[in-house]
Amino acid sequence: MTLRPMLKSILYLLASTVMLASCSVAKQVPYFQDIVSDSTLAIMPEPATIRLRPQDKISILVNSRDPQLMTLFNLPVIQRYIGGNVPMGTNNNTLAGYTLDMNGDVDFPVIGKIHLAGMTREEAAEYVKQELISNNLIKDPVVTVEFMNLTISVMGEVNKPGRYNIDKDQITIFDALSMAGDLTIYGLREHVTVMRQVDGEQKIYELNLTSARDVLSSPVFYLQQNDFIYVEPNKMRANQATVNGNSFLSSSFWVSVASLLVSLGVLIFN
Repeated sequence: MTLRPMLKSILYLLASTVMLASCSVAKQVPYFQDIVSDSTLAIMPEPATIRLRPQDKISILVNSRDPQLMTLFNLPVIQRYIGGNVPMGTNNNTLAGYTLDMNGDVDFPVIGKIHLAGMTREEAAEYVKQELISNNLIKDPVVTVEFMNLTISVMGEVNKPGRYNIDKDQITIFDALSMAGDLTIYGLREHVTVMRQVDGEQKIYELNLTSARDVLSSPVFYLQQNDFIYVEPNKMRANQATVNGNSFLSSSFWVSVASLLVSLGVLIFN
């Protein structure tokens, strides 16, 4: 075999390898690869609403036709600072939060200790409302409960890792990843880890985002406060962390391959 046919064979072989590797990487990127167009998934996750836990902080806003009663139950932050020395940046209209103690109770004005752990926002608001009515404190209360320090954390191969506030009663894994700016191209979609504390133990769950059935049937499709999501890097990202980075899937390797292909092309076709 002469030099030119040999070089052509090597060039075609390298080009084929590059194409196969590119296709392999591309298959790792899309979500829901088991979904067929115009199909219906029979699996639907059971809706899970955020429930209050000890150490959660919430605001409880009581509205009434009587403004004096509203002032009694809605203690502003400014009244919590002795001598009127309010820190700069404090909003005078901001309500003080109520932190559930280790027993899941809060100390509410006039009423005293009320147990809110295990309740949803709606259930907690209704419970406070009924306590106000049954104790003849307010006849027409409208009670609103909001989350104040409930968060989830997203780390790893996402565009905006960090801790994010929970501002609604139901939050899914896709809500969390969307807040974090989605996975990067280097995120391993087949291996997303969710850590959750259950009954004093840290439980580990794994999700395969390329499978809609796997995600929808997972107990962590709906998240809870303090959940930790970690997106593992794929081999390409891991190899970039090596000393030379010249592994099969590294970007520097493919730059070298492209340079070689150009050089070979010049030799063959000129």
